[in-house]
Amino acid sequence: MATTSLKLPDSLKERIAKLAEAAGKTPHAYMVEAIEQEASRGEKYQAFLAEAEASWQEYQKTGIAYAAEDVHAYVRAKLRGDTLPELVPVKRDR
Repeated sequence: MATTSLKLPDSLKERIAKLAEAAGKTPHAYMVEAIEQEASRGEKYQAFLAEAEASWQEYQKTGIAYAAEDVHAYVRAKLRGDTLPELVPVKRDR
């Protein structure tokens, strides 16, 4: 395992120490967990952006997408617990 040194302001060190103690962890374990969670969040966000870009490229190529009003009706039905309407993709006019 690699060693990394972090220089933290005293006020942040104190906050971390209090939070770590309340969580039953050492400050080191608390910081490692926080960094792991943030790294995971960043990776998920990057994957989300990549998927959005791929979807956009596919739409640009095919012109096929779901109509916004159909998607809105689907989401409203899902929130109400109703039977979900079928979503049918449509091709935009060029």
